[in-house]
Amino acid sequence: MNSPIEEKANSKQKVLVIRMLTSADVCAIGLPTIRFFQKQLADKEIHFLTFGDMAEVIRKAEPSVVVHKVEANQWPDDFFQAMESFLGLAEDIIIDGYSQIVNLDTAFMPCFLARFLQDAGEPVIGNFLNMSIQKLITRVQAQSLGADYVNLASSYLDSTFLGMYKWMTPWWQSSVVPDGGYPEFYLTQCCAFDIKQLDQSICVVADKRLLKKAKSTKIIGLCLDSSQDGYVYPDTDKLKRCLEQQGYQIWLEDECEGSLNSLLKAMAASDLVVCKASGNRWFAQAVECPVLLISGACEPATLMPDFATDPVSSCPQHASYRSQQLNDSQTCNCDKPENLTESIHSIFEHFAQEQSNG
Repeated sequence: MNSPIEEKANSKQKVLVIRMLTSADVCAIGLPTIRFFQKQLADKEIHFLTFGDMAEVIRKAEPSVVVHKVEANQWPDDFFQAMESFLGLAEDIIIDGYSQIVNLDTAFMPCFLARFLQDAGEPVIGNFLNMSIQKLITRVQAQSLGADYVNLASSYLDSTFLGMYKWMTPWWQSSVVPDGGYPEFYLTQCCAFDIKQLDQSICVVADKRLLKKAKSTKIIGLCLDSSQDGYVYPDTDKLKRCLEQQGYQIWLEDECEGSLNSLLKAMAASDLVVCKASGNRWFAQAVECPVLLISGACEPATLMPDFATDPVSSCPQHASYRSQQLNDSQTCNCDKPENLTESIHSIFEHFAQEQSNG
């Protein structure tokens, strides 16, 4: 029996996939979905709608995909302006005449877009608002729409994906956690896509300068400028010095100057990337570079890195919501640079042992 996607796509030529979160999220979830659809719908034209520089990820990885980019000025911070902008975007999508529209996003405005398209009779599957656009606008005009409805996905999210209820559960605590972490959980269990193996790879030419240095030492990238647990690793400079004293060649994320291409090229030339829970974990995977995750207050099972430190409670000194007046018991619990250096040395010993064993 054909899937709903296949049945709709048989009559027309174009399928639109929507995913607008961070560029790393697009890499981890949007990219394998596109490749899945390319196999399932080999005779159809796949289009992808995303936000800002996230389009660069798809264009680099899949040049044949038609990428539509929502610019920053099309998604303003003002809620009412954003609604107006996305209504205009919906009109453009309707004119394009898609045989299937698949919304993988969970954020409010993409779900608002999907609901408008659904209300207009477009062939939408995936996530959408649980309230009609007409009712939403009525409540906005009456000033009776609570902030929680806009800010909490559990308040506004509905879906044709029957497994989406799992998305709101602590799935990482289950007895069987997917090897691919959150992307595999989301696509195979929430969306129920029959993807045997997620293909998140991006082909890039490795940084030549780092490759030259790699002939005589190990290359390590410290990508510690962001973290999902609300605070960045505080001792990056000290960790860099510790590793350099051991003879490793180190590069820092800020040396890539915000260029995704430069970041991917540096990772492709590296033997290890050290990061906290952030998109850097997925970028490293895209170019097949091993990752050591400094877990902090995040659960490693959501990212399933190659290696991870033990998770700890939020650091009382460095968490964004830390107390303004620390008492003597509130000491930093972030991983010490010396311990991380020792762990990294052990990782390379492990690699060497694996290589010798053939």
